[in-house]
Amino acid sequence: MSLFSLKCGLLTIIFNAEECCSEPAQWVTQQRRTDAGETCLRNVSCVSSLSDKMEEEGLECPNSSSEKRYFPESLDSSDGDEEEVLACEDLELNPFDGLPYSSRYYKLLKEREDLPIWKEKYSFMENLLQNQIVIVSGDAKCGKSSQVPQWCAEYCLSIHYQHGGVICTQVHKQTVVQLALRVADEMDVNIGHEVGYVIPFENCCTNETILRYCTDDMLQREMMSNPFLGSYGVIILDDIHERSIATDVLLGLLKDVLLARPELKLIINSSPHLISKLNSYYGNVPLIEVKNKHPVEVVYLSEAQKDSFESILRLIFEIHHAGEKGDIVVFLACEQDIEKVCEIVYQGSNLNPDLGELVVVPLYPKEKCSLFKPLDETEKRCQVYQRRVVLTTSSGEFLIWSNSVKFVIDVGVERRKVYNPRIRANSLVMQPISQSQAEIRKQILGSSSSGKFFCLYTEEFASKDMTPLKPAEMQEANLTSMVLFMKRIDIAGLGHCDFMNRPAPESLMQALEDLDYLAALDNDGNLSEFGIIMSEFPLDPQLSKSILASCEFDCVDEVLTIAAMVTAPNCFSHVPHGAEEVALTCWKTFLHPEGDHFTLISIYKAYQDTTLNSSSEYCVEKWCHDYFLNCSALRMADVIRAELLEIIKRIELPYAEPAFGSKENTLNIKKALLSGYFMQIARDVDGSGNYLMLTHKQVAQLHPLSGYSITKKMPEWVLFHKFSISENNYIRITSEISPELFMQLVPQYYFSNLPPSESKDILQQVMDHLSPMSTMNKEQKMCETCPETAEQRCTLQ
Repeated sequence: MSLFSLKCGLLTIIFNAEECCSEPAQWVTQQRRTDAGETCLRNVSCVSSLSDKMEEEGLECPNSSSEKRYFPESLDSSDGDEEEVLACEDLELNPFDGLPYSSRYYKLLKEREDLPIWKEKYSFMENLLQNQIVIVSGDAKCGKSSQVPQWCAEYCLSIHYQHGGVICTQVHKQTVVQLALRVADEMDVNIGHEVGYVIPFENCCTNETILRYCTDDMLQREMMSNPFLGSYGVIILDDIHERSIATDVLLGLLKDVLLARPELKLIINSSPHLISKLNSYYGNVPLIEVKNKHPVEVVYLSEAQKDSFESILRLIFEIHHAGEKGDIVVFLACEQDIEKVCEIVYQGSNLNPDLGELVVVPLYPKEKCSLFKPLDETEKRCQVYQRRVVLTTSSGEFLIWSNSVKFVIDVGVERRKVYNPRIRANSLVMQPISQSQAEIRKQILGSSSSGKFFCLYTEEFASKDMTPLKPAEMQEANLTSMVLFMKRIDIAGLGHCDFMNRPAPESLMQALEDLDYLAALDNDGNLSEFGIIMSEFPLDPQLSKSILASCEFDCVDEVLTIAAMVTAPNCFSHVPHGAEEVALTCWKTFLHPEGDHFTLISIYKAYQDTTLNSSSEYCVEKWCHDYFLNCSALRMADVIRAELLEIIKRIELPYAEPAFGSKENTLNIKKALLSGYFMQIARDVDGSGNYLMLTHKQVAQLHPLSGYSITKKMPEWVLFHKFSISENNYIRITSEISPELFMQLVPQYYFSNLPPSESKDILQQVMDHLSPMSTMNKEQKMCETCPETAEQRCTLQ
């Protein structure tokens, strides 16, 4: 079944996106605006007028006067007297929903007024009114991520949302959810109504949402259908110093959007380290600096360490034996270090029962969800006898919310993933962290006078070996998804982006070449019909191409399950020490002889059956626990699959009935996977599990959790999903394929560009034995759709 016939409806949506952007969004319905609420809105301007009169007469206008306590400051000015203000004050209504304020609002308001950024509120509001771009510089815990969006919502309220609402981006999805919950509480409104959040595969917003928090990649995706972001009057880019690809893309694209929409406001929140670079990038724009001193005691090593583990363990037990209350956070280099320290600390955590229990919390990269939840009364009583030791590898942004951390131990190095475009693989490289990362980790301690920051490196190392700023992700990552997005946004005339740091030309060319191999580009280097449909899926382009191919091979149901399972966190739980054999026995029940992709389908189907047949959520969680499976990961896979299915239905792609288990279905699944992952094929060169990848000369082994490793059956040719160069070169999620099937589906121009090798010679022999007629037809088809040289196909537009 041809996919080209399905493009018309999708293209209509794309080309009409700009027209939709011009209509102002109806953010708040009239039904939720009571007469009393409207009266309150009109009198907000009286409060501002009163403050102006006090300043003209030389009287001090406090940041939180009794007149201003109940109402957000408006930027409008109108005549009024003090009696009108007092009349409005008696109403005590929330202007965002027209309902009376709760007592909790006033309690939180006092806490907000103590934040360092509160002193800069009037300066910020004035600059917001007079300028299109405002930069806010401040350390963690100064309040910029929670207060600035609220002030912007007040600005939009004052002009009756005529340009739209407010959206604030974050890099980490955990931070998005925490901020949205906190701000909804402070604004005294319901989460999901006036304040909401959008993260990958989860949307907690309605048409009435005034203030939205979202991850930067979600706002980037919204630009595909709403390129000029006409639904928003204020856009806030937070955590700029993280330098994610999506944030850097947004910084560049918004330059053109601001020119097209003079009424749009852009607020940039950043740590002080990046301010000079932002000033040179955006020019002379207003800067709001927030001073926030952290009285933290920093302890450096006097000389270079030889064994970081010994120093970490010694510090943990010394802190615990000293008896001073407070949690400990340890920043390690990689997940393997977390496992080692976790095991040793766990074994020695109860050496002295009188000191209380050491609760070890390993925080792996994809398990960073709400670690420090508000404690109920029972937990507060238990807290006296417990001390948490948090082991993590991340930057620490998500730990900012905790006030219980009193000690931080930092090893000063991290294992970074650096992409090599020549071999199309990531390398895990041990590098020193940046000075800005070290500063953020220190700020986790907040304003605690008793906080201590232990650096397991010398002061000389911090000043000489650590770079001032964290490297931009755009200069170290695979850019294929970014280039696909840029080609898609080019339809709206926004394809030329002024990046703060230009990506390497070699990475761009590799990304264009990969998209060309995947048929996402036409002969002119523009996005093809396949490319447009691929960009609709929030997935890696190779995975998107596999889903499109599954429509042709009648295995959409199964490939959607595979896509969801590989996108969600690892479905296998971290196995406790000593339970490895039991876990392997449990996992063997799901193994599929055709490979790991099929095993993932088996696990998902077993989870679905358990969910349907269980009377409660507890039974499902118990089943996952008994089989050493990650229940939250399987739930996430369920959500991801549902959204992918919605996309399939929305763009009206064909959907066949599931037929998992039949020989024909198994072959079709492999064909669909090969259509997207033909660049990730490896061959066992010596029969002992040493796999050489076709695209380069790297040799790797199957991951220990692969079904082939467990059953000791090593196929000669495999398709793999992931590979990273490290001390343990593993290819992950592998399934057996035949060279004949590979040669039937691989683009001829891709095969001709493979480096000479024994594997290529074998494939050439296979191709020579194929039907001459089918080979000739295939080559003719390739010649009709592709120019002769890769350089012609991959011209950067």
